[in-house]
Amino acid sequence: MSDRVTIEGIQEAQRANLRAIATLQPQGRLGRALQMAMAELHRYAVSITHVWIIWGGALRAAHRVGLPTLTENYGRGEIFIDPAAMNPRGQRPAIYGVYEHARGGEHAFYERTVKEAGPAAAGRAIRYLLEGLNRDN
Repeated sequence: MSDRVTIEGIQEAQRANLRAIATLQPQGRLGRALQMAMAELHRYAVSITHVWIIWGGALRAAHRVGLPTLTENYGRGEIFIDPAAMNPRGQRPAIYGVYEHARGGEHAFYERTVKEAGPAAAGRAIRYLLEGLNRDN
């Protein structure tokens, strides 16, 4: 394995992840609101995750969105570090990402996402739901 790290593979992984989010089939207006909010929060988490040269940006590329399936309870989604993702050096971002986040402050990408982008994303989702209610009445 080369000691040289590039971001080409990481960028392709991010594009594939965004395509996967876009192809999810949310059920009803609540499912669509959740999908929109989670996609927005995912983009924010990715954008603020630090890229360490020794890890090649794999932590940033390993963020994934989990949405409920048709048999699960709607109204809840999650963003997580893909446990199967590996960086070019064979290390798992799901392991070292926990320590990076625990450093706190600007390193706490999920905590920051909830605090900094969560209210706006939730507000947009709620407005989308209310628009649907107003159309029905």
